[in-house]
Amino acid sequence: MSKISNKGAMREVLAFLFRHWRREKLLVVWVSTCMIAATVSDLLLPVYSGKLVDAIAVHSATSTLALHDALRAIVMMAILGAAMTALRYAGMMGIIRLTLRLMFRFAGDSFWRVQRFSTDWHANNFAGAIVRRITRGMWAVDTMDDILLLEMLPALLVLVGASLLLGLRWPGMGVMVAVGAVAYIAISVSLSLYYVAPAARLSNAQDTRIGAAIADAITCNPVVKSFGAESREDHRLSKILGKWNSRTSRTWVKATANGSLQMLLLQGLRTLVLAYTVWLWWQGRATAGDMTFVLTSYFIVHGYLRDVGQHVRNLQRSANEMEEMVHFHSQPLGVSDRADAKPIRVTTGEIVYDHVTFCYGGQTEPLFKDFSLRIRSGERVGLVGHSGSGKTTFVKLLHRLYDVGSGRIVIDGQDTSHVTQASLREQLALVPQEPILFHRTLAENIAYARPDAAMDEIEHAARLANAHEFIQRQPKGYHTQVGERGVKLSGGERQRVALARAFLANTPVLVLDEATSSLDSESEALIQQAMERLMAGRTSIVIAHRLSTVRVLDRILVFEHGSVAEEGTHEELVQLEGGTYRRLFERQALGLLIDNESELDEPDFLDSELAS
Repeated sequence: MSKISNKGAMREVLAFLFRHWRREKLLVVWVSTCMIAATVSDLLLPVYSGKLVDAIAVHSATSTLALHDALRAIVMMAILGAAMTALRYAGMMGIIRLTLRLMFRFAGDSFWRVQRFSTDWHANNFAGAIVRRITRGMWAVDTMDDILLLEMLPALLVLVGASLLLGLRWPGMGVMVAVGAVAYIAISVSLSLYYVAPAARLSNAQDTRIGAAIADAITCNPVVKSFGAESREDHRLSKILGKWNSRTSRTWVKATANGSLQMLLLQGLRTLVLAYTVWLWWQGRATAGDMTFVLTSYFIVHGYLRDVGQHVRNLQRSANEMEEMVHFHSQPLGVSDRADAKPIRVTTGEIVYDHVTFCYGGQTEPLFKDFSLRIRSGERVGLVGHSGSGKTTFVKLLHRLYDVGSGRIVIDGQDTSHVTQASLREQLALVPQEPILFHRTLAENIAYARPDAAMDEIEHAARLANAHEFIQRQPKGYHTQVGERGVKLSGGERQRVALARAFLANTPVLVLDEATSSLDSESEALIQQAMERLMAGRTSIVIAHRLSTVRVLDRILVFEHGSVAEEGTHEELVQLEGGTYRRLFERQALGLLIDNESELDEPDFLDSELAS
């Protein structure tokens, strides 16, 4: 997260909140009006308290006038009390609606942005930390709304109103209360922003790391178990918790010291007001009722001032908790749709890379430089080459996970940078090397490609992917939950579910990324069979390390350092003396020969493979 000052962070958070308040103007005005009216009722109570005391003290106890004045004061106090209660209730009902709307919007908007951040951004952030930032910021909105509208607004009104009421009767008293209140608030804000906030920010950052560490260990629990590393992970979390403990302790100690200093300031102001009131009485400038009015008014002011100190501390803490979530909204998405972007229409699936240059952020040399390639409609193309040669980047650029530096990528004559990303990816079915499934049912995972698909369509896609049989053996068939990331299924089963998803998508362009890697022979055979069905009639791009996957394809592209070093059919490429593809094939064929030499009858297996 970018480094900004505590004052800047508070300003950024409040500006963000106020922008959203403007979208709910009627509710904000309703809550503010109710709270102002309730506060005015509260401010007038000391006036009638003074009238009640004067009615009793000045007039005779048997005087009818005194009784009438006393009863009138009591009735007005009762009316003001009832009005204050009703108005605060109305304001509370409004703040409930306002806060829920804002929490709903903030969580939804933050999730929207996180979903659309770049691939690199997600690679550099823990999922658990992201969740913690959003949920912590969402709940901080509740605190901030309450503080600003229900607490701070009435408190400031009371301070201004009480100073005016006292100042109209005794100007010196009004000035004393006003100056004392302003000084107290200024000191409270300064302490919170510059003394407590830095420590609170560090504490929140460590709190985020706790969420990240826990989520990381839980997600990788199978690895933890396989190495018997539970104690090691306990120790790792303990170190993070220890740092959180020291940072949080420092924050709480500073907050406590801040609160204590605020209480001392209030005690001093109260002593001055009481002394001045007694002096006014001694000088004969104040009656018993006047003293009651002053003391009651000040006790109200004192209560609000005491609460203001707490509200400032809570406001600062809430701003710190919202800060990371608000930062999401100031970050660029990475890859954004153009303002005039339209949905893509893919019919034949012809793909053209037209003089494309691309360089990863932080690198000086481009991976692709003036790269051009054409894949014909319905052509099945294999991508092979060493790791880092550009195969996966080729596919990521096709999906527009990154924007190219120059040149363009065209599908059926449409520049992919001019169309909406969602519509583009809907036309490019992807079966990844490591299929990730949602912790939902098998049917829901298959239907993710088409949420409106009927059950018979889902089953048909599963049959085409050779997945129906193993699904039927599950405890609840298609309604079986697969666990987080599909951990309840084997690698081959997850791969077949991903293939079923691609069958159901029925897109004109298909991308298979190492779809048969790390599988047993039986699973690989089933998946190879399903892949051949899936590729029929589609423009297909197959990334493969196992060259058996690409032997039947129409064309094979051999990538080296972001360029196509060789291309042709399997038969053509294995004939190239010193060629990269031939060398890769010989190495894999030799490995297969060594693994199976006890079962082979022909010692010249390698030569016969090369000859084929």
